[in-house]
Order: sequence, then C-alpha cells, then structure tokens
Amino acid sequence: MPLEIDILTIFPRMLDGVLGESILGRAQAAGLAKIRCVDLRDYAEGVHRTTDDRPYGGGPGMVMKPEPVFKAVEALRRPDSTLILMTPQGKPFCQPIARQLAQLSHLIFICGHYEGFDERIRVGLEPLELSIGDYVLTNGVISAAIVTDAVVRLLPGALGGGPDAAESESFSGPALEFPQYTRPVSFRGMDVPEILLSGDHVKIAEWRARQSRLRTAARRPDLLGSDGHAANVPSPDHG
Repeated sequence: MPLEIDILTIFPRMLDGVLGESILGRAQAAGLAKIRCVDLRDYAEGVHRTTDDRPYGGGPGMVMKPEPVFKAVEALRRPDSTLILMTPQGKPFCQPIARQLAQLSHLIFICGHYEGFDERIRVGLEPLELSIGDYVLTNGVISAAIVTDAVVRLLPGALGGGPDAAESESFSGPALEFPQYTRPVSFRGMDVPEILLSGDHVKIAEWRARQSRLRTAARRPDLLGSDGHAANVPSPDHG
C-alpha cells in the first residue's frame, strides 16, 4: 500500500511543481506514495470562506481559525492517520523522525499561515508538532513539503539503486556522509584520491568511514557523543 499524505493549506497550488518533479513525482507515478494538497478554504464557512481572524487580546497579524481545521481533519482522519502540525514551536525534525514517519500509512499535515494557530487546534486535535528549524517562514506549506520530501525518498524503491540507496547518506547514521567523486579524475588541479581508484573495496570502505568521522567532528560535532557514536535525537512521539 502506498503512503498517503494530505497537506492542509490555504495555498494548495504552491506545491504543484515540487510534488510533480524528481523523486516525489516518480514515487507517485510508481504507486509508492499518494500526495494530495487539500484546500482548507473548502471547509470554511461564509461567502468569503474565511480561515483566519484577528487575535483576541489585540496584536498584529491574523490567527488561523479552529473551525475549518477541525472540519478538514475530521473529514480526512482515519484510525491509521498521524496528524502533524508544522510550527516553529515543534520538535526539531531529523532523519530518525523521517524514518519513523516513512513506516506509517497516512500523514495529515496542518499548515499554518500568518501569526499562527488558534491554540484550541493544538489542544483539541493533539497533533505531532514538528519544526524544520529555528526560523520563521511565510507559511507552513513550505516546511510540510520539506518533511514530505525527506519521508517519501525513504520509501523502498523511491531512490532506485537498490534497497540500501539511502543508508550511506548524511544523518542516516552517527556521522555525515563521506566526500564523493566522479569523472573526470583530474579537474582544475584537483584530483580524485588515489584510494578510490584502487579497486580495493575494503580500504575504500575504511577511507570513507575515516573521512566521515573527520568531517562530522569538524562540521557537526554535536552529532557525536563522547564515545564517538550518535548523540541523542528527539523522538517523534507526542509529549
């Protein structure tokens, strides 16, 4: 069965190009995933299908109303659904979370806009709250696209190149990916390391592991614990 993903947003056409190209497009064509952008305005009431309003207590901006979100979720939610709220206040999204989400059958993303959500959306729907970083975007649909891409590419067969195609990438283990090279052997005075041309796969594996550790220590030492293994990563569980 394909992984089904529903993305709730008031700007459903923002992802037309992203969802239809490259790995995401191929995964859908191959029946590995079904991704739908759902217009939240379809669940709003009134002539103008309003999805936001001014915040109680005053302040700048607009706040997403609870009624359309609840109606949309209640229409789409199934017993096997996992509800995800994209918010800067959520748990930091990381590769282990992507791997766990890729094991599920139905994801529903709630994408905010403007100043954020009515708090009753968090309290009443109890979604998994995720953040892609400590910064603010114009809307949540962009961050939902990033999470979707990270998850779908982990589905078996999505990348091609065999079942282990994603295993040697950065964040797939305790270290960053090793340096990669391709033709030509020499380019503008920069040569491919001789070890990669040797054909000795044992030594190549050792070189790659060493380079991976060195790169991680230099660029992202926070990924390594005191014993040189992966540091703790956040759990995708609620709470």
